[in-house]
Amino acid sequence: MVGSSIGSVLYNSGDADYSVSQVGGNRSHVTSYNANITPSLGWFINDATVIGVSLNLNPQGNTTSFEQNGSTYQEDKSKSFNIGLGGFVRNYFKSSGKLMPFAQVGMNAGISNLNTEGFFYGGSAPLAYKDTYEGNSTGGFFANATVQAGLTKMVSALTGLDFYVGYNFSYNKNNFKRTTLRDLGNNGSIDETRENETTTKFTSHGFMIGVGFQVFLDRK
Repeated sequence: MVGSSIGSVLYNSGDADYSVSQVGGNRSHVTSYNANITPSLGWFINDATVIGVSLNLNPQGNTTSFEQNGSTYQEDKSKSFNIGLGGFVRNYFKSSGKLMPFAQVGMNAGISNLNTEGFFYGGSAPLAYKDTYEGNSTGGFFANATVQAGLTKMVSALTGLDFYVGYNFSYNKNNFKRTTLRDLGNNGSIDETRENETTTKFTSHGFMIGVGFQVFLDRK
């Protein structure tokens, strides 16, 4: 059984204009992308039960800039990539027919990284300054456990569409280090250096509705 959850690929670009009475008019511009691909491969160990493995790929990025009077005074960029492996067990309650209901449990885990960079112009002469920063994560780890219930609708002898609902539990851990350089007076020299390191751990619970496809290969 070869298949995938329907992968999502999103690219977004947009502008916003806003005005603050104390500082005047501003414009922001945002571009972002996000792709989520989860191919899987399973083997029937009997007429109803499938055991399998899956691959998780999730690149994403975001750039946000802020302008005033035609000049960009702040820009923030981030890029991340998650990759992981998992396994699943699916049991069909019917082994033939156009509609085959199933239940599935699965787990996956992997590594992640995040890189950021940006700048900010602040203050006014003679106290103007420019901050530039860059950061990256180390030791990024994630794990997910899922329970699904759904059905496979056969659209041909060997191809089916999955429709399912489910529950997902997630755990994430990350260490993020960021370095900020300040140029007082905007003269090209670095006057201050600041570093900070943050460790985050969080869990989440979610419900999902999904669509996928499966190809059932005959053994000869």
